[in-house]
Amino acid sequence: MRIIVPPIKSQGIKTKLVPWIQALVPKVSGQWIEPFLGTGVVAFNSGFRKALLSEINPHIIRFYQSIKDHDITPSSVRRYLENEGLHLSKAAENGYAHFRVVKERFNAHKNPLDFLFLSRAGFNGMMRFNRNGEWNIPFCKKPNRFRRSYITKIVNQVHDVACLIQPEWEFIVAPFEKIIPLATKDDIIYCDPPYLGRYVDYYSGWNEGDEEKLFDFLSTTPARFILSTWHHNDFRENQMISKLWSKFNIVTRDHFYHSGGNIENRRAIVEALVFNFPASIKKHNYGIEPKPEQLLLLKERSTYIAKQLDREDVI
Repeated sequence: MRIIVPPIKSQGIKTKLVPWIQALVPKVSGQWIEPFLGTGVVAFNSGFRKALLSEINPHIIRFYQSIKDHDITPSSVRRYLENEGLHLSKAAENGYAHFRVVKERFNAHKNPLDFLFLSRAGFNGMMRFNRNGEWNIPFCKKPNRFRRSYITKIVNQVHDVACLIQPEWEFIVAPFEKIIPLATKDDIIYCDPPYLGRYVDYYSGWNEGDEEKLFDFLSTTPARFILSTWHHNDFRENQMISKLWSKFNIVTRDHFYHSGGNIENRRAIVEALVFNFPASIKKHNYGIEPKPEQLLLLKERSTYIAKQLDREDVI
C-alpha cells in the first residue's frame, strides 16, 4: 500500500505508523472525524469519502482548504518554490536574510504558500508559533534547500493531496471541544493530540488539564474512537496511560523518532493506540493490511482530479 505523504512537515508526523493505525479502523457508515489534523497524513490515507477535519492552527486549515478550492495547485507551488528558492540561494547570511523576509511576510499576511515554505525550510522539521501566533522556528541553514528534485517532491505531494481531498471533506478551525460532540454513533474519531511530556510544539500549548478534558469528551462520545499517544520509552512511562487511558483497549508498537532536540526524544519509543471498540488483534506489533476502500478511493480520485486540473498541474 502506497502511503500518501503530505507537503506540510512537523515533528511527530505519523507517516510510518499510518498502516498500523488504519489496520485498526473499524467499518463504519459515517464520517472520519479528526480534531487534531496536524499534517493530515492519517486523514489523507483514511479512505473516507466524508470527513470533518479540524485544527486550532488556522494556517494548516487555510493551506488545505486552498488546495481543495484549487487556489493552490501543483503548478503554482512549483512556480512559487522555484522563485523563493532562487532568492534563498542568493541571499545574504547564507540564506538567512531571505528566510527572514518570508517569515516576516507570512507573519503579516498569512499566505499559505509562505507557510509551506517555512514548514520545509524551518529547523529540524519543527512547527512552533509564539503567543502572538507568529512563526517562531529558525532557518534550517541550508540556502540550497529548494533544489529542483526537492521542489518536484513537494509538488508531487501537493498533487497527491489534491487527488485525495473529497468534495465532502470539511476543513474548519476549531478546538476538539467543539468537534467531538458533533460525532454520531456511525462515525469514527481519530485523535492525535500533542504527546504530553514529549512534544509541546502545539499551536497553543498542551498540558495535563487538556489531556484530562480530552479523556472526558472521548469517554462520553457515542462514536468509536482511536487515540494516538506514547506508552513508554527507555527512560520513563506515560503516566496518562495508567491515570486515564487504561480504561479503554490499548495496543502498542515499537517505533523510532529521528526528531527532537533532546537525545531522549531521539530514541526508540513504544507507541500506543487507545480505542473504545472490540478488535481481535495482537496487543503489540500486530500486522497491517490495506483496506480495499483506501485503494479504491486513491484510484478514483486520481482519475477525477486529472480531468479537472490543467495538464501542467498533473505530475
